Amino acid sequence: MTRTWLLSALPIVYTLSIACAQSQVRPEIRPIESMTLTTQQALLGEHSGKTTLLAGELRIPMNTPPKVPAVILVHGSGGLAEYHERWAQELNSIGVAAFLLDSFSGRGIIETRSNQSQLDNIAMMVDAYQTLALLARDPRIDANRIAVMGFSKGAVASIYSSSERFRKMYAPPNVQFAAHIGLYTPCYEHYREEDIVTGKPMRLFHGSADDYVPVAPCRLYVEKLKKKGVDISLTEYSGVYHTYDNFRRSTQPESFQDAQTRRNCDLVEGDHGVLLNSKTGKPFAIDSDPCVERGVHMGYNEAATAMTVKAVKEFLITTFKLKPSVSQSSNR
Repeated sequence: MTRTWLLSALPIVYTLSIACAQSQVRPEIRPIESMTLTTQQALLGEHSGKTTLLAGELRIPMNTPPKVPAVILVHGSGGLAEYHERWAQELNSIGVAAFLLDSFSGRGIIETRSNQSQLDNIAMMVDAYQTLALLARDPRIDANRIAVMGFSKGAVASIYSSSERFRKMYAPPNVQFAAHIGLYTPCYEHYREEDIVTGKPMRLFHGSADDYVPVAPCRLYVEKLKKKGVDISLTEYSGVYHTYDNFRRSTQPESFQDAQTRRNCDLVEGDHGVLLNSKTGKPFAIDSDPCVERGVHMGYNEAATAMTVKAVKEFLITTFKLKPSVSQSSNR
């Protein structure tokens, strides 16, 4: 199901309890051993990539049951930012631990917006699975209630990690993600067996005016999975741009002329793990393929952010079967 929201007439009700969240949360920096793979290596299920030591920050809410659920937050091309911090605070407010995964710093990357060849989208999925393994071993975390939530480039990891094929290749044994959430997800790469998924619920959120990562391919992806009975939905916000939940951006769309975009690309997995441009039939290369362009817009939308926060929290409360007394603590 796709829901499209017109935001002009919606009241804005979005209150962040930052000071309260900070005072009731234990932060911990945790190392993560991962590996850096190309898309081809990842699609072939290889484990021979360069060993990479990453890190992330685990935020565990205090005064909660002995085993709490958790959400892994996977950033986009700009790296970790303040708005991811706010998402962690929102999750903590309903009694859910948050893990802010940094896929860039350990690889010496600052941002990939202007040069996406520095790290393939799908490679970040391996980082997410390694973090899943880390959290599943933590005695304070409920291994059966760990979700993954990604933003743009990171949403490739959060959404396509639902694939049974990738789970078998890279997930830790006997553990899988309990839910998959993607904000402005790139859905223009089509992998083999991508419709054979774990069956865990999936939620996508997107702006209709997004000219960086267009929403149209996600509509097709969601409909394909819905026909197979998957619990998946796409929520669209009319007139909303990319990174609409980044409160540090202007409410007027800002132009980023250096940003690489695959908005006109349609990529399919060919033989031997090679991504092909479906229009030309040739192997895809981010630096030279004619479908790759530059110049995008991004902008903050408070109403869309408020609705997404509300929807994500309600989804997790239901999925994780949180007690009403815990969920009500976020209503401030």
